[in-house]
Amino acid sequence: DRQRRVHARRVADEVPDTCLLLEHAPVYTAGKRTAASDRPFGDPGAPVIDVDRGGKITWHGPGQLTGYPIIKLRDPIDVVAYVRALEEAMIRTCAEFGVTAVRVPGRSGAWVAGDETGPDRKAGAIGARVAKGVTMHGFALNADCDLSWYDRIVPCGIRDAGVTTLSAETGRHITVAKVTPLIERHLADVLGYSAWR
Repeated sequence: DRQRRVHARRVADEVPDTCLLLEHAPVYTAGKRTAASDRPFGDPGAPVIDVDRGGKITWHGPGQLTGYPIIKLRDPIDVVAYVRALEEAMIRTCAEFGVTAVRVPGRSGAWVAGDETGPDRKAGAIGARVAKGVTMHGFALNADCDLSWYDRIVPCGIRDAGVTTLSAETGRHITVAKVTPLIERHLADVLGYSAWR
């Protein structure tokens, strides 16, 4: 609801570009392309909310930094470039902790390439929407969340890859509080701002 209010005010030029950064209570959000087979099976342990963003189902909760950039895109509007900017901000943030994240062709997000420990693993997800030239929804970067929440769904509809956290990849406890100032800086940079106010 807050995101929608800020979005409406940004469309009307009543507020500047804004980015909401937060940790949700455990919740599954199902994007427009979520198939019945992607949804949680059994008791998911958290609400399942249908949302108006692109993509499929994912989980949000403690230990994950969720970001909702609400910005007016410049003309000509290039949604793919916007998604690439969000990926770049997450990739740069991962690098600050010594985690090499990459793009995987045909799949949005920030990925740790498969190795002897397993297949490609998603550290950061993207599910965005552009309405009236202004962005909504955004990204989620896993710092130290409980990955068992993902066991109840097919995350982002991808069956042949996994999910990970910065903590799991480094063997160190990396909190959302440690990630937040870094993603703020990198997000501002890739979107062309000197800083967020």
